[in-house]
Amino acid sequence: MKMRFVSVVAMSMAFSAGLFGQSPPTAPAASRVAIAAKPGEKFDLAWIGKIVRVSDPEIAPDGKSLAVVVVRNDYDEDLNVSELALVDTATGKTRSLTHGRKTASFPRWSPQGDKLAFLAADGEKHNQIFVLDMAGGDALQVTKSATSIQQFAWKPDGTAFAYAAIDEAPKLKGADKFDDAFEVGNGSFLDREKALPTHLWLIGADGGEAKRLTQGAWSLPVAFPPGPPASPIAFTPDGKKLIYVRLENTYSGDRKYSSPQVLDLATGKSEAITTHTTWAGFPVVSPDGTHVAYVHLRDGVERNYEDIYVVNGLKGDGTNVTQAIDRNFYRALWTPDSKAIVTGANDGATAGLWLQPLDGKATRLDLGGVTPNTGYWLDATVGAQGQIAFAGTEPHRPTEIYLMDSATAKPRRLTTLNAAFDELKLGKSEVVTWLSPDKAPKNWTENGILTYPPDYAPGKKLPLVLYIHGGPNSSSKDTFSTFAQLIAAQGWLVFEPNYRGSDNYGNDFFRAIIDDSGDGPGRDVFAGLDMLKKRGIVDENNIAVTGWSYGGYMTTWLMGHAQFWKAAIAGAPVTNLLDQYNLSDANVARAGGIGGSPYTGEWMKHWVAQSPITYYDKMVTPTLVLQDVGDYRVTITQGYELYHSLKDRGVKTYFYAYPIGGHSPADPVRMRDVYRRWIEWLGEYLPHD
Repeated sequence: MKMRFVSVVAMSMAFSAGLFGQSPPTAPAASRVAIAAKPGEKFDLAWIGKIVRVSDPEIAPDGKSLAVVVVRNDYDEDLNVSELALVDTATGKTRSLTHGRKTASFPRWSPQGDKLAFLAADGEKHNQIFVLDMAGGDALQVTKSATSIQQFAWKPDGTAFAYAAIDEAPKLKGADKFDDAFEVGNGSFLDREKALPTHLWLIGADGGEAKRLTQGAWSLPVAFPPGPPASPIAFTPDGKKLIYVRLENTYSGDRKYSSPQVLDLATGKSEAITTHTTWAGFPVVSPDGTHVAYVHLRDGVERNYEDIYVVNGLKGDGTNVTQAIDRNFYRALWTPDSKAIVTGANDGATAGLWLQPLDGKATRLDLGGVTPNTGYWLDATVGAQGQIAFAGTEPHRPTEIYLMDSATAKPRRLTTLNAAFDELKLGKSEVVTWLSPDKAPKNWTENGILTYPPDYAPGKKLPLVLYIHGGPNSSSKDTFSTFAQLIAAQGWLVFEPNYRGSDNYGNDFFRAIIDDSGDGPGRDVFAGLDMLKKRGIVDENNIAVTGWSYGGYMTTWLMGHAQFWKAAIAGAPVTNLLDQYNLSDANVARAGGIGGSPYTGEWMKHWVAQSPITYYDKMVTPTLVLQDVGDYRVTITQGYELYHSLKDRGVKTYFYAYPIGGHSPADPVRMRDVYRRWIEWLGEYLPHD
């Protein structure tokens, strides 16, 4: 549902320590060799390949174990190789569950806990449902869908699955194969056909013939990384109904037209749960079947925070139960007694979990120094005994799985897949704060993360690299950051500012970016930079500016509004907001970020004034541009515009494009290449170790 600009780090597990929900077979033997750091060894490109990503914890019904997805890099095959693993909740002992598969994901326990279902590719490379009997034996392939299954849900009695899969394209012959003109709507300029809808099916737990449950030109949502997974489907506890989300069509720019629905399996009829028809989704029914929680914009206003609403029964708009917390919530997880929900959001320089009763004040859970992964989705689960498991990080440890035995217990690290990083000589990070440069009522105290080189001598002046997060509604947090550690290891300070528009300081701070895409956030970044200069630790002649996606927007905006930068790196840079409106996957849905369509009223001048490319003649910084050819989120046209506007005027500029789709490389080889080019470009201009 969300369509956001986001940084490389926030876009996928591949680029962060384990964030974006993103798989399976037995990893190559080389990746399973025990790794250890040599005395004094620093973080480098080789260590990026040693990061193990772990996600999607699912607690077994008896609470004694949980299943997770474990992902490792295979550079020889350029694959993110993954497997399912079983973790003992008492001891943390971990063992592999799947072997020899290239794609195993989405583990889900049967209601009785005796079986584990998951998704994996069949011989046709379509994701199918497989079921593993925990008593032993090979996994049983349940489905034979003609297209990949995107998600599924167990029926509460364990006898069947509901699943979502895209419709099969009609098989055409002869001249009909070339009669392929399609109606253009609010889609990406990369579209080569009108996307087919995704619909619901039902199949027995042992396989057999699948029954189609829904059909039509409308669709269930699908994932568009970077962003959350598709809104999960779920049965009501009595197994008689299905909860899902309906999109009115398959055009990516119309994804905001979404509404929670309930399907009666006996009659085959669906009806809307709420009257909300825009930006409403992720419905989950309580364990006792008496309530539905869903995510919707605060007060229904576009560009507001997302809150959790709770409906009594299966009909109604419900009550906003999280508004008082004033944070941007991603997901609702019911407690076993159906009296409260667990939810998460970015908060200050970290991310938090809250226990929100249906009636009463929320409690922020004590997580110590652990930050749960909240990259447009809360990667967590609540077990039948009230345990809470989540994927999270610490400042010097990539993602692990943490378990809270109850909502009042502190989390304990359950897995040790990245234990070797404890021995590395990493850069220390700290939270820094400064006052907003604007006067009241915008007198915010803003924050950011400053990371020092591993061998930093207090008081020494060093080159500084700005690494600006994307989103913009995301935030940099005091946790393990692959990019920050890699840059700091070169001997540079790394500053990650949280500018207005970030989602860590309240709805007003979040909304302050509306019709002020560059100037306001730019002033925030400059104010943070001035704060660091006054501390006397910055070599003011050696400052670089970098970022990906909206971070690339801020990079190019700052290049056009200051000329002291020693070097710049613009990854998937948003340079022309008109291209974003006309050509990207979100297209017309972006109008709310400015105020109106550029082709209505006087709005065109706003779009032009807030486009960094408008200020091309002020850009003089040597610049590296990086982007995917098939980037549907930030169109590569904008990378070309930046390249030519600099190159034609004699500014040293290099542009490297990756011949793949997606918002940034997710495969190991190209990811490593992004990191390599990043530090090598900075190394040409900044003094380093």
